[in-house]
Amino acid sequence: MSRRGEALGVGALVLAGLCLLAPGQARATCQIRSVVGLNFATYTPIAPLPLDTAGSVTYQCLLQLTPMTIDLSPGHSGTHANRHMRGPSSNTLSYNLYVDAARLLVWGNGTSGTSRYGPVIPILALDVTVPIYGRIPAQQSVPAGAYSDTLVMTMTF
Repeated sequence: MSRRGEALGVGALVLAGLCLLAPGQARATCQIRSVVGLNFATYTPIAPLPLDTAGSVTYQCLLQLTPMTIDLSPGHSGTHANRHMRGPSSNTLSYNLYVDAARLLVWGNGTSGTSRYGPVIPILALDVTVPIYGRIPAQQSVPAGAYSDTLVMTMTF
């Protein structure tokens, strides 16, 4: 074999090796791993203080190097400012969800005076648990029964 043939053979092997080692495109991913819903238990309409509770959302991100946010929809009420749960005979019970333990910042989508979780750059590959704070205002005159609401949580990254 001539020297020229040897050089071409080595060049072809190097090229084949580079193709095997060429990096693919890595994509950032974030996912909601679990949600602990809020359970207000028993609401007493004559109680002088609001009824507070908390839930949480746990998420994980991989290769995420840009900020992410989590928004909450308004639920049945159609407004973040005055969410309500539906109960028997279409009765409603006002409540809201907050990003802070003091329950001052309504959790929404960052518009119309609401707040959102984030923006944060997540810790890579670790589960991050974020509390969701809830409150039912005191002294609402509502009939007994089960009340509930359904929200959509949106993670943007």
